[in-house]
Amino acid sequence: MSETAFDPKMLEALVCPMTQATLEYDADKQELISKPGKLAFPIRDGIPVMLIDEARTLG
Repeated sequence: MSETAFDPKMLEALVCPMTQATLEYDADKQELISKPGKLAFPIRDGIPVMLIDEARTLG
């Protein structure tokens, strides 16, 4: 079973749903990071899950 890769070009179209800030891609953790929002949005099967309820809070 192969995992679908996230296309970093998607970052051009995505922003944090809480702050509207640009996101950074963390390839190791498969997350999109919103530094202003202090949130990490998971990427599942190559698809970013941009729901605040699904995001991990960053310290």
